[in-house]
Amino acid sequence: MAEKKKAGAFDIRIVIALLVGIYGVVLTILGITGSAAEVDKAAGININLWGGIGMLVFAALFVLWARLRPIAVADEDSAEQ
Repeated sequence: MAEKKKAGAFDIRIVIALLVGIYGVVLTILGITGSAAEVDKAAGININLWGGIGMLVFAALFVLWARLRPIAVADEDSAEQ
């Protein structure tokens, strides 16, 4: 019987969470440091801040999903025998 390993850092969900998380941090910082003129252009909603927070929540959910339901891959050495 082949042994199974977790995909770990090579899980695509972790990569997606990392990319979305980086964009989320950038947008959150832009939302915090943004001017009132930018908020006025968006009908009074600080869209950078809310978009950044939403992206950070999305990234956190992806990491949680990857940790709770890891992908198991067959060990190549055991699978060949």
